[in-house]
Amino acid sequence: MKPRILLVNPAIYDFAAYDFWLKPYGMLSAAGQLRGKAEFLLFDYLDRLHSFYSGRSGVSDTPNPKFEISDRWGRGRFFNEKITNPPCLQKIPRFFRRFGLPRELFRQFLESNEACDFVFVATTMTYWYPGVQEVIEDVRKAWPAAKIVLGGNYVTLCQSHAEKLNADFLVIGRELEPLWKYVGIEPDTNQPALWEAYPKLKAGVLKLSDGCPFNCTYCSVPKVYGGFRPRPLERVLNEFELLVKLGAENIAFYDDALLFDAEHVLIPFLKEVIKQRNKGTDVNFHTPNALNARFITKEVAELMVAAGFKTFFIGFESASAQWQEKTGGKVYSSELKDAAGFLQRAGVSGENITVYQILGHPFGDIQELEDSMRFANSLGVRGMLADFSPVPGTPDGDYCSRWVDLNEPLMHNKTAFPIILMGFDETNRLKDLQRKLNRTIDNPPQAS
Repeated sequence: MKPRILLVNPAIYDFAAYDFWLKPYGMLSAAGQLRGKAEFLLFDYLDRLHSFYSGRSGVSDTPNPKFEISDRWGRGRFFNEKITNPPCLQKIPRFFRRFGLPRELFRQFLESNEACDFVFVATTMTYWYPGVQEVIEDVRKAWPAAKIVLGGNYVTLCQSHAEKLNADFLVIGRELEPLWKYVGIEPDTNQPALWEAYPKLKAGVLKLSDGCPFNCTYCSVPKVYGGFRPRPLERVLNEFELLVKLGAENIAFYDDALLFDAEHVLIPFLKEVIKQRNKGTDVNFHTPNALNARFITKEVAELMVAAGFKTFFIGFESASAQWQEKTGGKVYSSELKDAAGFLQRAGVSGENITVYQILGHPFGDIQELEDSMRFANSLGVRGMLADFSPVPGTPDGDYCSRWVDLNEPLMHNKTAFPIILMGFDETNRLKDLQRKLNRTIDNPPQAS
């Protein structure tokens, strides 16, 4: 008899959250390797295609229809409820919220289904652990015999904290062999992620590689994933075809170094996709995890556009040469200028090119953020301030222990830290400036 496994993507407890093609990809990928060897159920608190959003879930308090609205690329708002700020975040002048489906829906789900043997739970951000805690409490009450398996970046980066949440088994890092032994199933590592677990799918995720060749001092990827490792092209194409078959209209790449070694990794994939587009396949691709401007060439830009890439997010962080050198030297100003030019000449409008820059970095005194924002704007592209999160185990994150208690994951919150470091007024001033600059890109003056 096949074991039964429930996959749970928890609700988010945070000051802000938005469906930026968010999917529990790591958990779905692990489950995919057990395809055909276990029976699966899925409860995704962040699934905006759930019947709750259309008022057909049986819950009396249905949400405002505005939460159903998606933008042209499938992104949109989660249903959310304002809750009391946690004690350690009481001084942050923002409303704290719970994002995702109501808790009662999950409880009803557990009551209406036969108990599973295992429950897989995973979350990405360390400071989202209250959602994990909520799931564990409800599973323990409804299915006391079920074995709860907890994974994700939170577990890897905050193992000692995660051990306190009463899970039965923790998946540390990306090595899954201990998990397979725990559940007693031999995996098939060539299988794609378990996307068919969703009853309806409009957005999906792909990865051509794992890890990153860089060691930026503020980034958790080297600790979580290690070095750069390409995935087999055939496996990636199989997953792409599965997503298309299931109805995905938008696919986001979760790679941390999508453009690295493009000649052997990205370009072969793009050429295969272009062949399929010529046969009628039409999917929009997006790059929310940030592209490295250094590797955007004329050929890469043209191939990406031809393959169906619609939104381009580029990691820049700062125009300050001193700051660039201190934090890893990943991208320099001249490289960003060249990259923006290649994309624009390939037909990408400035409103669909976004440059990430870090807000609230502990070395902000040499970051020259405002000058960097104006530099990006001068290239005719949008900017986005990415709030800094002090990730434990990284040089820059550990440096932040002078301001926050890193042993409490809630204090890694990216909305909170810039306010703690820079103050509420300065944080708002810079965000207002970014919105003002972006309006010149989104609404350029008309020629008379």
